Amino acid sequence: MKYAVIETDKGVIKFKLFEADAPITTSNFINLVESKFYDGLTFHRVEPGFVIQGGCPLGNGTGSSKKKIPLEVTPKLKHDTEGTVAMARTPDPNSASCQFYITLAPTPFLDMQYAVFGKVTEGMDVVKRIARGDRMNSVRIVEA
Repeated sequence: MKYAVIETDKGVIKFKLFEADAPITTSNFINLVESKFYDGLTFHRVEPGFVIQGGCPLGNGTGSSKKKIPLEVTPKLKHDTEGTVAMARTPDPNSASCQFYITLAPTPFLDMQYAVFGKVTEGMDVVKRIARGDRMNSVRIVEA
């Protein structure tokens, strides 16, 4: 089982990756992490009671990596609790790239529209303290 570990000034966020049910999405995320893409980037969007979002290389929500991936959804993976991790995208369903969000509450209206690829297992208290502009000092993948 692989986990992503995000180190911030406010603490550590750890989430399980759903490789079996979202292989394209998790592979894309892991490749970006391993290339140090996320290190130093910020959480550019914080919507209380909804989501925190980060991973934009421009820091404003308009940037992407060079690679776009297809929308990868399954009824197995839902936005049914806080701490759901999924890829952000433009209205084009096949536009996900590098930006991801973590839910602050259940958001079932997003089911089957955004690719869920993880679930926070440690540090939900940190997720709730993230403010716009907070940095991902480092992001790494660990096996457990």
